[in-house]
Amino acid sequence: MMIEYLPQVKEHRHADHDIDPVFLNRWSPRSYKSDPIPDEVLFSLFEAARWAPSASNEQPWRFIVARTQEDKERFYPFIADGNRIWCEKAPVLVLIASQTIGSRGSHNRAHAFDAGTAWGYLALEATRKGLSTHAMGGFDPEKAREVLGIPEDIEAHAVIAIGYQGEKEALSEAMQEREKPSSRRELSETVFEGVFAKK
Repeated sequence: MMIEYLPQVKEHRHADHDIDPVFLNRWSPRSYKSDPIPDEVLFSLFEAARWAPSASNEQPWRFIVARTQEDKERFYPFIADGNRIWCEKAPVLVLIASQTIGSRGSHNRAHAFDAGTAWGYLALEATRKGLSTHAMGGFDPEKAREVLGIPEDIEAHAVIAIGYQGEKEALSEAMQEREKPSSRRELSETVFEGVFAKK
């Protein structure tokens, strides 16, 4: 399947080197349609996440999915108000967490790194399927632990909104101004040869 750059992406994002358009097309909108996501499409995102690289193949990532109104309302109390005002319309909310203890009983220091990679795979597959995703750090992890019954050896990282992108005009005026793909710093600011370089 050939993917082309989305019109709003062409306007705001430009790669200096040749990469697949899926990497630039993936961004984090806040306007969502309430249209349901078919099971075969939704679970293909988790299938992609399943195949993310993992230190010692521990696969520490865990996903708690809320797609019924009852389950989504269970999520709302631990999501920050600034995120709730837009994310409640998304048909699916997912809490991503990871197992902090490895199979040998010791702390897995790669657990969050691996969970982040799984989230990246999920987000890219969502983009391929015509869906949008937005990961939110604005939530109360301890409240989420209590409400969702998350064990002590599991660390919650983010809540992800998943759905089909809605119209910008459905958002408040302040949010409409932010409803565009963000740019990225130059490679020279993040890639150093040989030793770390301060800019």
